[in-house]
Amino acid sequence: MKNMNVLKYGSPLLRKKAAKITKIDLRIKKLAEEMLKSMHACKGIGLAANQVGILERLVVIDTGRGDKKGEVFCLVNPEITAFEGNARFEEGCLSFPEIYADVERPSKVTVRYQELTGAMNEITAEGVLARVLQHEIDHLNGILFVDKISKIKYLLLNKQLKELERNTRGK
Repeated sequence: MKNMNVLKYGSPLLRKKAAKITKIDLRIKKLAEEMLKSMHACKGIGLAANQVGILERLVVIDTGRGDKKGEVFCLVNPEITAFEGNARFEEGCLSFPEIYADVERPSKVTVRYQELTGAMNEITAEGVLARVLQHEIDHLNGILFVDKISKIKYLLLNKQLKELERNTRGK
């Protein structure tokens, strides 16, 4: 199975809102498996279906880094139901290679979602997992992490962003 291509900044699909998944079938399960494989190949810790050109509400996350084993999540139709606190932390994104910026987000979130079995579940997370959940759910809503950075940081990154967008649209 070939890795899926991760869309880069400038692709219009990254700005589209993903549709709710109404049926968790073999296609959705295979999609989650392919997304995890692609995310691992890119050394990422989260990936939304939008990022591979599929406008459906599916997110995969693996909190492990390097040799560290992490917890793997496949979330269908995730939604944030509660949040609290505030934290600023540097974020990156597979759709923005080598671009990083501090983003302020709630430090704790509760997310309701369906598992690949169809069962409803809820998770309350802090730290890296809370941040990744918010980042990936933003993707499903067509929101990118650069939309949440300071205007000054955006201006400092503008040249890199324009170049990435030019390269993406030129393909």
